[in-house]
Amino acid sequence: MTTITTENQSKLSFKQYLILASLLFGLFFGAGNLIFPIHLGQIAGHNWLPAAIGFLLSAILLPLFAILALSITQSNSMYDLALPAGKFFAIGFLVLTHASLGLLIAAPRTATVTFSMGVQPFIPKAWATPALLIFSLFFFALTFWLAYHEGSVTKNVGKVLNPIFILLMVFLFVVAFLLYGDIRGLPLMPKSGQGTGSLINGFLQGYNTMDALAGLGFGVTIITALKAFGQSSRDRSWSVAKVGGLTMGFEALIYTFLIALGAASLSFTKASADGGTAFTIIMRHYTGIMGAGVLAALTFLACLTTAIGLLTSLAQDLSRQLPKIGYHKILLTATTIAFLIANFGLEKIIEYSAPLLSFLYPLAITLILLGLLKPLLGMKTLIYRVTTGIVLIPALLDFIHTLPKPLLSWAPLTTIDQWALHTIPLYQVGLDFVPFLIIGLILSLLLNYGKKALTN
Repeated sequence: MTTITTENQSKLSFKQYLILASLLFGLFFGAGNLIFPIHLGQIAGHNWLPAAIGFLLSAILLPLFAILALSITQSNSMYDLALPAGKFFAIGFLVLTHASLGLLIAAPRTATVTFSMGVQPFIPKAWATPALLIFSLFFFALTFWLAYHEGSVTKNVGKVLNPIFILLMVFLFVVAFLLYGDIRGLPLMPKSGQGTGSLINGFLQGYNTMDALAGLGFGVTIITALKAFGQSSRDRSWSVAKVGGLTMGFEALIYTFLIALGAASLSFTKASADGGTAFTIIMRHYTGIMGAGVLAALTFLACLTTAIGLLTSLAQDLSRQLPKIGYHKILLTATTIAFLIANFGLEKIIEYSAPLLSFLYPLAITLILLGLLKPLLGMKTLIYRVTTGIVLIPALLDFIHTLPKPLLSWAPLTTIDQWALHTIPLYQVGLDFVPFLIIGLILSLLLNYGKKALTN
């Protein structure tokens, strides 16, 4: 058994790295990480491989870069990473990101997805509303209890819950790919002319996992765990990078298998409207009645570990900014708000999550890139402020573009959206922030060079 000590130690054992990688995987991998790859595989069909590559770029590479950015800049939180762009910007980004992760979207979604996949199919439709209330109360009470002691998160998630989840996943893949062999008929090359579209769609679908934002939040949980292992700040930077690499490599394998599983399922079922329904059909196909129990267990474990991570990282981050309130009060408040929002239902949560994610992702990608470039550029205020300021433009436009139809139908917003559709490159596919990011970075470097020249 690995003992967490407060004595200073420069190196972790391989077993400690595995425990921390298991912890980080458990925090990242929620129900959305199960259902979105399955759905992507079904809609991509023969083009599942390009779709998988695009999905891995946004759902694996961006979260890994987020963890590396925290490591390279030796930031204790996303607030520190964003601080060179300005204190108000850093606080705003911290609050909005944690609001989407821990309060408004991701944390409430963990309870509603678990309910819709593991409970709702077994109860009468008329009982759905009171059953969701009771289930979400139990779910978030358990989450609060397991997250109450910061030091116990490593043990509860990394040593206990996540290994059980991984065993269930391995069981599913063995049955689907070895016993049934459904993956053998899948082509490795896309249909002519369709691979690029699937790749872009896969990249944008990866946004739904929210893992790039979660990487900025969960990095602080890993840093806290490494402090408990007794590592100095310099040693922690390299350890965070190693733990992130181990975690995301393993997660990439699982995503690829899930997307392939979704594509292979088209041989025995039609594409479903959502990944949750598709996963239920797939489990019944492979494991019969037992499949419902396995799926319920998978969903519950995936969602519980992610809810613990989301609410723990929120409480840790905000308690640093609000030390007088403290970790436990913030955790209780956040858990209560997540419980209340969960009872609006999964459809409403998903509908209203798209605009906030479309706004935050370009800013998060910008901060991650600037963090990775620290060895070359440093963390200069001018570069951060100019680059993030310019990227705010497409972020706001993407926010408008993804608003629910009743809100987007307001005439001024419709006018702005139509203007952007006909004017801004890549706006229609949701990648319009890319040219703005490049322009902002180049302009900020020129301004910084000009400032140096004037002072010299």
